Amino acid sequence: MWKEEDNALYRKFQFKDFSEAFAFMTRVALAAEKMDHHPSWKNVYNSVEIWLNTHDAGDVVTDKDKKLAKKIDSLL
Repeated sequence: MWKEEDNALYRKFQFKDFSEAFAFMTRVALAAEKMDHHPSWKNVYNSVEIWLNTHDAGDVVTDKDKKLAKKIDSLL
């Protein structure tokens, strides 16, 4: 579940292993590029953490972030 904190949407994802986590990151990267909206993220082995906010709007959460979060959820 996404949480709004510190002017960003945040979610942590857990996977079986690094390969699954990296495959997920690849799907997210392709979707984000199509939307021209790119996440801040961190990957350690089987976990992926994502933060979304809109830099052009002053680093706050906008509809653009909510749309990308919904798209990311659909990639699981």
